[in-house]
Amino acid sequence: MSKQKLGLNTICTHVGEIKDEQFKGAISPIYLSTSYEFDNVDVKRYPRYFNTPNQEFLAKKIAALEHTEAALIFASGMAAISHMFLAFLQNGDHIVVQNTLYGGTSNFIREEFHKYGIEFTFTNGYAVSDFEAAIQPNTKVIHFESPSNPLLTVTDIKAVADLAKSKGIISTIDNTFASPVNQNPIDFGIDIVMHSATKYLGGHSDILAGTVASSQEHIDRIWNVSKNLGGSLSDMTVWMLERSMKTLALRVKAQNKNARKLAKFLDKHEDIAKVYYPGLKSHPEHELAKTQMRDFGAMLSFELVEGIDAMAFQKQLHLIKSSMSLAGVESTMLLPSETSHALLTQEQRDAVGISNQLIRFSVGIETYKDLKSDIAQAINITKTISFA
Repeated sequence: MSKQKLGLNTICTHVGEIKDEQFKGAISPIYLSTSYEFDNVDVKRYPRYFNTPNQEFLAKKIAALEHTEAALIFASGMAAISHMFLAFLQNGDHIVVQNTLYGGTSNFIREEFHKYGIEFTFTNGYAVSDFEAAIQPNTKVIHFESPSNPLLTVTDIKAVADLAKSKGIISTIDNTFASPVNQNPIDFGIDIVMHSATKYLGGHSDILAGTVASSQEHIDRIWNVSKNLGGSLSDMTVWMLERSMKTLALRVKAQNKNARKLAKFLDKHEDIAKVYYPGLKSHPEHELAKTQMRDFGAMLSFELVEGIDAMAFQKQLHLIKSSMSLAGVESTMLLPSETSHALLTQEQRDAVGISNQLIRFSVGIETYKDLKSDIAQAINITKTISFA
């Protein structure tokens, strides 16, 4: 059976597994060696070259999930995205970047690109016209997120891909929030897809990793830079990531279901000023999201009404963890102004709509009514304290 004909759960479970030919074990063995024979072999293997057995085979699973020819696995999401950028940008080049973007990516661009002589422009919005307006004669890359972190804005993926192709520009997308379960940007014409595999691909809040998936030609170009920069992942963690990804579709689908219900609950709550979730009909890009996502994901954000302190609210949660990062099986909340976007100035956060009342909610696999009850009691207690 070819992998193109396999179902999603089958790809997650079987594609990219290493057969244990010696002992016939049911799962992939771990190859921890950092030294391999070089003479009379088909492949000269070395961990920094991204081609140890565990690295090589897991890349096949990631590529199959994202409908690409090839993939690479990195030591973190930021390693993946920085290596990707540096493979396609050099002194004198320009990149167009979406304004509503993960704070770590924005900070990397602002702090590091000037050292390489790379120019950049952040868009004024996230419509395709905003990207087109920012293109310059030396633009080589367009980068964006959809849905974005943390405001869950949705960008027309095909429109951006078509724009990039018409100008001879490489298009790249951070697909972390959607995961390959909900969205495959390659199918809409995007050139390169990256993930913070720390999030949904890992899914258990115990793995730090990143991935890039694309054509073999693009992956070869990224590899040529990455082998020099040294951002490869240890094989123990590669093995853990492969194990975790076996349940990727099951986890994400359960998280999607909870998120849809919780978004509706929060949207109707009198103490919630606004909910950001593409699955809500009130979301400005709801109809667009329906055309490019199979489901709306398990990430949402919301703002408490003025007078209810966002940090105080989080301290009253019993089940939902007030914690950094996202996409684990456990539900977590955080304040972007204090975590993911803390490196931005208040002015920069205000410019993209990230208020101090904004809470990002990563919905887990717990029972829906338990999550709903936890939120309700935390709001009630915080209100009592705030308005006493």
